[in-house]
Amino acid sequence: QVQLVESGGGLVQAGGSLRLSCAASGIIFSKNHMGWYRQAPGKQRELVAVITSGGSINYGDSVKGRFTISRDNAKNLVNLQMNSLKPEDTAVYYCNARFVISYWGQGTQVTVSS
Repeated sequence: QVQLVESGGGLVQAGGSLRLSCAASGIIFSKNHMGWYRQAPGKQRELVAVITSGGSINYGDSVKGRFTISRDNAKNLVNLQMNSLKPEDTAVYYCNARFVISYWGQGTQVTVSS
């Protein structure tokens, strides 16, 4: 059974920081591309950051220079360090694992107050 469990969301003031973590089980973690996506109310889900199985990284344009994605293959973890948070970063953040099949976590709420 595949499980992706996000943690670390919460309420933070603008300019603050949060660190999200996603713990994966039931997959061969090292073979999966791991990503973070977000969805704000009334908007489509969008890419935040992805780190491939080979370690290549891509960020969504709106988070470049502020967010950092990393992975720990020994612990089956993918992290998202979010700095200089803005109110427009408010969304539910989802962890994604993709190899042959794509899997999603349940999401964690991030709220940035102005």
